[in-house]
Amino acid sequence: TCGTMTSGGTESIMMACKALRDYGFHERGIKRGEIVLPRTAHPAFDKAALYLNMKITHVEVDPSTLAVDTCKMERAISKNTVMLVGSVPNFPYGTADNIEEIAALGRKYNIPVHVDCCLGGFLTAFMPTAGFTVPQFDFAVHGVVSLSVDPHKFGFTPKGASVVLYGDKKYRHHQYTVTTDWPGGVYGSPTVNGSRSGGTIAVCWATMMHFGFEGYVAATKKIISTTKYIEAKLLEIEEIFVFGKPMTSVIAFGSNKFHIYKLSEILAAKGWNLNTLQFPSGIHICVTHMHTEEGVADRFLTDVRSAITEILKLSDPQDLSKGKMAMYGVAQSLPDRSIVGDITCSFLDSLYFTPKHHNVLNGQI
Repeated sequence: TCGTMTSGGTESIMMACKALRDYGFHERGIKRGEIVLPRTAHPAFDKAALYLNMKITHVEVDPSTLAVDTCKMERAISKNTVMLVGSVPNFPYGTADNIEEIAALGRKYNIPVHVDCCLGGFLTAFMPTAGFTVPQFDFAVHGVVSLSVDPHKFGFTPKGASVVLYGDKKYRHHQYTVTTDWPGGVYGSPTVNGSRSGGTIAVCWATMMHFGFEGYVAATKKIISTTKYIEAKLLEIEEIFVFGKPMTSVIAFGSNKFHIYKLSEILAAKGWNLNTLQFPSGIHICVTHMHTEEGVADRFLTDVRSAITEILKLSDPQDLSKGKMAMYGVAQSLPDRSIVGDITCSFLDSLYFTPKHHNVLNGQI
């Protein structure tokens, strides 16, 4: 195997898309490559498609397993498909796609398969040694040609550390950008960034050496055990349900008894940071090393139970017209998604807003 280091999961995914787009062009003459991927795959693939002028086709997932429906994926394949994608696990639900089935499609139609392991790659790598079973998903599966993995998640390194891996150097060569006729000399760049901080790479390496194999196995055992404990206890609460079967550290849950965003709002007030999901509505907790500390998981479960009791006392537990989460509920219900896009752009604009100061002298604000 081989690969390169990048600044994050998004860049790793973009580089894999670039490599397989160019591989498809040079090997099969495909002028505009197409990506076929699950609806639950990370939006970084959408971003890559926009940047690289690729077509992207989202495939629905099985409503029970939350894994991609490979029959629908097969129907989405065209003569211009240059890559199939699976997640191990996906971000919204923490469930994994069936990579062996996706790879079988890849072999059948001679299409490379990329597996996104950005979220759970530093858990799945150590889960077998820690005593947990993991389905085959990496280069051991014939047809998988690239992986994206983030050390800055469960590798515990500082932000800005990700890797994209290839099963063969021929794919990595298509990732590179090479210009031979520039007056400034021959230019070759492996990733998006031309200039990169060597400090981030050095700290990533130092962190991995500090933890070592045994350290990562121990951390993985704590995190996965805590995740399974929380999942089992959430399943005992009849007012909520768990989406699919969590594979690593993410547990997504919803409710048919009340609006799940209400639970998210109450838990946020208690100090818990959960992500909201849409289509359908849900929330998820990502179990980290902090949650493995004594008493933390039980405190979370206690807060969930008390919050549900509080919600069920309301006159209309499904009403989301008030509170901080009302905007999320409205955004999900709007049929014109461009409106949601415009609001999102306005929010991003606000991050760059700087107030105007008048009559400011040097050294004064």
